[in-house]
Amino acid sequence: MKNQEKAGQAATGAEAHPDKGKDGLIRLRNAVRYSCDGLKAAYRHEQAFRQETWLALLMIPCACVLPVPLPHRALLIGSVLLVLIAELINSALEAVVDRISHERHELSKRAKDAGSAAVFLALINALVVWGCILFPLLSDLIF
Repeated sequence: MKNQEKAGQAATGAEAHPDKGKDGLIRLRNAVRYSCDGLKAAYRHEQAFRQETWLALLMIPCACVLPVPLPHRALLIGSVLLVLIAELINSALEAVVDRISHERHELSKRAKDAGSAAVFLALINALVVWGCILFPLLSDLIF
């Protein structure tokens, strides 16, 4: 099997990634390192991700101290994390499109717009979840 992989790489000109084929704890360590690198890069290069990260650092502790049942708390935290996930995917998509070409192209625009729409929907989801859970709490305090 290894010879077939090398032959396939030679035919395509692709080289195997040095971490390919690693198992167990080495693979886990590398995956964590790559994930941390991705978070750092997004924070460093994406203003929207920085803003959403600071918002998450404010909202997640709030969700932890609100007097709500555990499933509601999970929904509050999950909705915030979903925004960060969508932003990371959008940033990755934009980076790949920009890597290919800075030239204007309809497919590039469509891809970037779809990524932006995913973030927008995640933000709406967070707003709805937080609104649905906080409204009864706030209405009890006000009325």
